[in-house]
Amino acid sequence: MFSLPSTELQVRAALLGLATGDALGVPVEFQSRAARHTDPVVSMRAYGTHHQPAGTWSDDASLTFCLAEAIADGFTVRKLAENCCHWYYKNLWTPHGSVFDIGITTREAIQRLKADDDLTLAGGTDEFSNGNGALMRILPLAFYKTDLPLESRFQLIWDVSAVTHGHIRSAIACWLYLEMARHLRAGLTPTVAYAELCREAPAQLSRLHVPAKEIDQFERILSGQLPQVAVSAISSGGYVVHTLEAALWCLLHYSSYAETVLAAVNLGDDTDTTGAVVGGLAGLQYGEAAIPAEWLAALARRADIEDLCQRMAVVSR
Repeated sequence: MFSLPSTELQVRAALLGLATGDALGVPVEFQSRAARHTDPVVSMRAYGTHHQPAGTWSDDASLTFCLAEAIADGFTVRKLAENCCHWYYKNLWTPHGSVFDIGITTREAIQRLKADDDLTLAGGTDEFSNGNGALMRILPLAFYKTDLPLESRFQLIWDVSAVTHGHIRSAIACWLYLEMARHLRAGLTPTVAYAELCREAPAQLSRLHVPAKEIDQFERILSGQLPQVAVSAISSGGYVVHTLEAALWCLLHYSSYAETVLAAVNLGDDTDTTGAVVGGLAGLQYGEAAIPAEWLAALARRADIEDLCQRMAVVSR
C-alpha cells in the first residue's frame, strides 16, 4: 500500500488542520462568547457573519498558503510579500475567488508593499500593531530551515512576521508558537511540549537580547501556569498574545482534534483565527485522520491544498 513520506503527512495534517479550524470559525466571527454558549458550533456551518458557503476559510488560511507557496517556490521574503499582494489584489489563494476578510494592520501593510516595489518588511513597528495577523499564517515555517541556529531562526521568523507585523512582540509570539509545533513534530504530547517550552524559552529569549518588558508580555504562558487559568480569563480577540494564549489553552485542555478546535471557536470573538492557530497544532498532534471526514469533505479547494502540501513537503525534507 502506498504511503506518504512522514514530512508530507505532517504538512498535510498541519495545513488541513489550520484551514478546517479557520472554516469552522468563519460563520461566527465577531460573535460573542455568550452567543456561543447559547448556540455552540458543533460542525461546519454555512453563511453567518461573512455569508460564505460551508467550508470556506478566511485570510488566515489564505495567507498561510501564500507562505507555503513561497516556500514551495524557493523561499525569499520578497516572494512572500509578492504573494500577499497577489492575494489581496489578484485573489491568489482565496477560497472562492475574492477576498472577504482582512485585518486593518495586514491591509495597511499590503498597501504599503504595493506602493513600494522595493519594500518587503512593511508591517507596523509600533506597539499597537500587534494583532494576530502574523501568528495566523506563520505555521509553514515549522517545516522550513528548522536546523538553523537560534539567532538565525528567530530572525527568519521576525522577517516573515514583519511583512505585515513588524513589532518584536508579534515575532516572539510566532516563535513560541513554532517552538510548540517543533516539539509536537518531534512526537511530544501537548503537555510535555508546553513544559519544554516553559523550561527552554526564557533563557533563549534572553540569549536573543529580547527586552525584559517584552518577555513579560508572555509571562502567563511561560510561567507554566496557563492550564490552570480559568476559561473566563482567556481572551479570544485579535491581540496576538491573547490569541496565542487561547490556542495553547485549548490545546492543553482537550484530547482530540475536534474537541480542541470547537473549544477555540466557541470562545467567541475572533473565532476563525483562534480556530486556525490551534487547528494547525491540533492537526500536528492528532494527524489528518483525526479531522472529521465531513469537515474535510466540505473544505474549500481541498485538492489544491493537498497539492500545495505535497509541493511544500518536497523542499522541506
